[in-house]
Amino acid sequence: MKRVVVLGGGVGGTIVANLVAKKARDAEVTLVDKTGKHVYQPGFVYVAFDKWNPKRLVKDERKLLRRRVKLLIDEVVRVDTKGKQVHLKSGTALAYDYLVIATGARLAPEEIPGSAGAHHFYSVDGALKLRDALAKFPGGRVVITVGGVPYKCPPAPAESACLLDYYFSKRGIRDKVDIHYLSPLGRVFPLETVSPTVQKIFDAKSVRYTTFFNAERVDPEKKVVYSLEGEEVPYDLLIMIPPHHGATFAKDSGLTDAGGWIPTDKYTLEVKGHEGAIWAIGDATDIPISKAGATAHYEAKVVGENVAAMVDGEAPIARYDGKVMCFCDAGFHRGIAMRFDYQHPPVPPPLSLKWYLGKVLVNRLYWTIVPKARA
Repeated sequence: MKRVVVLGGGVGGTIVANLVAKKARDAEVTLVDKTGKHVYQPGFVYVAFDKWNPKRLVKDERKLLRRRVKLLIDEVVRVDTKGKQVHLKSGTALAYDYLVIATGARLAPEEIPGSAGAHHFYSVDGALKLRDALAKFPGGRVVITVGGVPYKCPPAPAESACLLDYYFSKRGIRDKVDIHYLSPLGRVFPLETVSPTVQKIFDAKSVRYTTFFNAERVDPEKKVVYSLEGEEVPYDLLIMIPPHHGATFAKDSGLTDAGGWIPTDKYTLEVKGHEGAIWAIGDATDIPISKAGATAHYEAKVVGENVAAMVDGEAPIARYDGKVMCFCDAGFHRGIAMRFDYQHPPVPPPLSLKWYLGKVLVNRLYWTIVPKARA
């Protein structure tokens, strides 16, 4: 039996574990997760806007895994790449033949001085606090800014600006709210080919925007956010996307670059320097592509196929072509879709009900089809 260890019980890790268990009979598959709870992160923004109950976002990881997959609820401390062991907080040393790292990204809001009072929707707790703040907000200046690049789900900040417009319109106070979007880039949207479309949407919704604004610090008493470029923007309610980094254990194990991301081959998803033994997927990698669930989903299918092939003594031939597909909710039951890969940049279709319903459908079917690798 070949020992396959998967670190992280998010969408990517769950798909890999299930695929290997399904396809490779001689694999002993173990998934390690800190909490044993699987969280549907795209739902955070809907919790913030009081459209979803947070209970809809969490399920027991065990219920999503095939019977052959062993689940260990424990925390990874270090990976010994020479000895091929994963050391856990409980003291367990877990041996592996093949290792898949799918531990995502961690939030580091403390890196922006003064941002303790800022809101975000990148965790259940953060989304609930923002929900309560929005419900009490009487009007004024709402500022959305980014605390560091890269961050999970690049479209999410712009999507939140559109949902703010919808939320305050439904409350009947949109004319009392000034929405100001601050982009760290030279455009309003990370994907260059999509940015003109989003800019038109912002213009139609009267969402103000400032580009080349990299948040440096916040003065919570004056209610001002300052940029590295020397600008300052006042606010009454601040939404700040927290800085993101890779998992601490990966850095402590010598597997990462300075930012905590794992150097990964963008086609095979093998960790550089550890080919044939360690793979990384999703937010944990340094691949210059969206850190999003859709990315992890497609990457996981490639890694699952290749690891299963290697267990069976076959050559790994699956390749990741950079495929990503996602939907963005623009409010008022309208949305856009983005489909792209390494060779083809996204060309967004017009804003429509069709793409909004596409996102609704994905949200509803996620638990049934995605973690269990049925799609």
